[in-house]
Amino acid sequence: MLPLLAVFMLLLAGCGNPAATPIDPNNGVWDKYFVKPLSDTLDWFAHLMWDEYGLAILVVTIIIRLIILPLTLKQYRSSKKMQLIQPEMQKIREKYKDDPKKQQEETMKLFQKEGVNPLAGCFPLLVQMPILIALYNAIMRNTEIKEHSFLWMQLGTPDPYILPLIAALTTYLQQKMMSSQMNAQMRSLMFIFPVLIFVMSMSFASALPLYWVYSNIFTIVQTYFIYGVPKKEVAVETGKTAQTKKKGVKGGQKK
Repeated sequence: MLPLLAVFMLLLAGCGNPAATPIDPNNGVWDKYFVKPLSDTLDWFAHLMWDEYGLAILVVTIIIRLIILPLTLKQYRSSKKMQLIQPEMQKIREKYKDDPKKQQEETMKLFQKEGVNPLAGCFPLLVQMPILIALYNAIMRNTEIKEHSFLWMQLGTPDPYILPLIAALTTYLQQKMMSSQMNAQMRSLMFIFPVLIFVMSMSFASALPLYWVYSNIFTIVQTYFIYGVPKKEVAVETGKTAQTKKKGVKGGQKK
């Protein structure tokens, strides 16, 4: 869900048409220390890569994602700990289902015992938001990017079909890769977000959906190495089969 939350925050930052506001380092801390350095970095890489801003966005996206990789790994470890104590949490919920206060106390005791901070997964997300929003602004407010093309796209104007379709497809694939880390409610939204991304990509300058595509591909690769191929559904089915066999054996012994 992290990439989708990032997209949501980036869209919030885009309210008020930021592309119409030139980058001015004298216009406050935000432009001077966040947006301008990233915009200059895009220009620098573009000049190294035959003035191809599409490749510059790719390189800067990879660099940003590598910088925040330790935070992503921290999220993974926090998520893993929470998964491991889920059976114990379920026992507490069942045991104290009629006493919410006691349930909360026992849950906090469990967190302290296992060294789990339920808010630890939120902190990396909060740290990443300014970086990602600054990158979004650097892309959308860079006047050079507006005037360049990449492959079939004009980076300063929307691509009506192909790029939005790729953005939606990669969004779905990266969610599919992370499905084993989602609860049932989040998995039910797997088809909604790609549709939203498709619709929004049709109206945004191509540079932004291109960034989404790059970021989604990075997330897919990253998720593969961190979590592996989703196996939750297979594990559930295997567990059901094992339980069925076990019951069958017990039934045979009773006979």
